[in-house]
Amino acid sequence: MQPVTCIKMRRGLICNHFRMSDVAIIDWLLEGDPAIQYQTCRDLLDEERPDIRAQIATEGWGARFLAARNPDGSWGDRFYQPKWISSHYTLLDLKTLCVAPDHPLIRDSIRDIFADLMGPDGGILCNRGNETSDVCVNGMVLNYASYFGMPEDQLKSVVDFLLSEHMTDGGFNCRSNRSGAHHSSLHSTLSVLEGIQEYADTGYRYRLGELQQAAAKARDFILLHRLFKSDRTGQIINKSFLKLSFPPRWYYNILRCLDHFRVAGAPWDDRMADAFGVLMSKRRPDGRWPLQAAHPGQVHFKMEEPRQPSRWNTLLAMRVLKTYPQGKRDDPALS
Repeated sequence: MQPVTCIKMRRGLICNHFRMSDVAIIDWLLEGDPAIQYQTCRDLLDEERPDIRAQIATEGWGARFLAARNPDGSWGDRFYQPKWISSHYTLLDLKTLCVAPDHPLIRDSIRDIFADLMGPDGGILCNRGNETSDVCVNGMVLNYASYFGMPEDQLKSVVDFLLSEHMTDGGFNCRSNRSGAHHSSLHSTLSVLEGIQEYADTGYRYRLGELQQAAAKARDFILLHRLFKSDRTGQIINKSFLKLSFPPRWYYNILRCLDHFRVAGAPWDDRMADAFGVLMSKRRPDGRWPLQAAHPGQVHFKMEEPRQPSRWNTLLAMRVLKTYPQGKRDDPALS
């Protein structure tokens, strides 16, 4: 695997979004896995590189995920078990890596899931014996199924299910159709938001206006909580929201949330400032961000080691700062 030569940077045409000291960090990102290289070029340097994207499925992390596929097209033991080597979470990882969306084997795997696990409520069931679908899981299903181009007719029942579970406070909760939750969950809300965004970006149109209205209300719900605080007391809801974990799985964290706001084209809102303050406090003196924790469970392999500099988190942080330069005010590197 050859590192990408950053032509723009070599010529000194430094983007206004970055400082000269960021050049070494971007070069470091470009020495990483093809998935990191591709997204660095696309999101930081505004260069679309289909040649690098094509390598994601054949080299590095993407190739390793695909090599773990069972002969029947599944991963792990079942659709949702065990975490994190099941079909569900492996497909989510492949989407996160930006494997080319027309990959035929991945599409076959998703088609099998829709054929085998469609529930009576219209969602995808975690297990065949279940009676109800999980809202959070179906938000993630909509995310990767949309990205990998499932036919719209097959996505309609998932869309219907998710809209039926939209809560009055603006967000979503995986317990809304099971134990009668009355307040939305940041975990579930963000998973559904990511699914709606990918559905819209891929060009689907079924009930799109309703989904976009639900998404706007869901983002308002998150902003009401300043991304991680109680709207009543102002206290931190859960300290895990502040940890830079990757892959995030179903877990909410502030960097994952800020990255969604970026993708959604949401404008700067002063209620993001507290989260950016936390994010900038985690930046190391060398300008990189660490991987702070990994969620317990089986993995196919480790993409990165905890407590070490993380290309994933550094890439995510730099691209949200490119979109929201207002967040740099607490950058320790500037002090």
